[in-house]
Amino acid sequence: MAHSADIAIGLIGAGMMGQEHIQNFNLLAGAHVTAIADTDAGMRDKAAAMCDREVAPIDDFEKLLADPNLDAFVIATPNFHHIDVLRPALETGKPILCEKPLCTTLADTGEILASVGASNQVFQVGMEYRFKPALAEMIARVDAGETGKLQMLTIREHRFPFLQKVGDWNRFNHNTGGTLVEKCCHFFDLMRRIIGAEPVRVMASAGRDVNHLNETYGGEVPDILDNAYVIFDFDNGARALLDLCMFAEASRHHEELSAVGHMGKVECLLPQNIVTRGARSDWQVHSEIVQIEQEILDAGYHSGATYFQNQAFLNAVRGEARVIVTAEDGHRAVAMGVAAQISAAENRSVTMQELGL
Repeated sequence: MAHSADIAIGLIGAGMMGQEHIQNFNLLAGAHVTAIADTDAGMRDKAAAMCDREVAPIDDFEKLLADPNLDAFVIATPNFHHIDVLRPALETGKPILCEKPLCTTLADTGEILASVGASNQVFQVGMEYRFKPALAEMIARVDAGETGKLQMLTIREHRFPFLQKVGDWNRFNHNTGGTLVEKCCHFFDLMRRIIGAEPVRVMASAGRDVNHLNETYGGEVPDILDNAYVIFDFDNGARALLDLCMFAEASRHHEELSAVGHMGKVECLLPQNIVTRGARSDWQVHSEIVQIEQEILDAGYHSGATYFQNQAFLNAVRGEARVIVTAEDGHRAVAMGVAAQISAAENRSVTMQELGL
């Protein structure tokens, strides 16, 4: 594709994340969402109204995939539907940005990983957290050696319950893969990226203790976890902890990340976009607020991450850069979530080797 050509994007899935993608592509030069498919008429019409050019939304994603005028696809359907869209989408050979989690089962992520490897096409998984500017600054400082040899990584998310989605699909494990897959694959991906190693073992304690206990949908009670402690050991000797609580609306920082090595510590506090760093040698702590343009902040709910993620995707589509979050990354993040779900359910440590990794 010529660098000067506009990239025509087909969006499959026009819910909250699909709409966030539209708002961010609207801010990026040389790319436009020109086609939308979704089975919910209200969502697809709302999404179409957000586009920076006229779009006639449809309810059949396979018709969208067959449109010869499209250059790339963004998949933002419910988790359990990813595999059904990805199979025919991969057959087009066109670039794909698929929202997280890649799929809900390891059988499906493994299938996609093999297909992407065979096709060698541009394929990016939507792990927005890597692209949050404050988190990117934290990662850069760890990469630069400010902590020394990284030994401990702590990720704490204390937030509000899951939002309500169309059809309430996100209330059940069979649709989401489980909370530790659906929500936490972001954090497990960050663990691998920041530590720069692979997990070997997980120990998790989790429960469904506060949220959705009195809700029923079609006679079914939600079974998703709402709190957890998850500890991973990595093959380089480092360890990482996830502290998740989804009934903590009154938190000062919804997300706190801490990386500690033998020389110092780097932290990131969100959504305030604060990065702190300090060295053991002088006990001095330095703090800064990472500035983000208001227009970018207003285009979504992820501290500007979707803008920079989509920019990276377009760079890969144009052949100007490599894909930053690969199908392999997506597969391994789901595997970590699956292992954590098993550990919590069976009250035991689980090795990644048990899952074939």
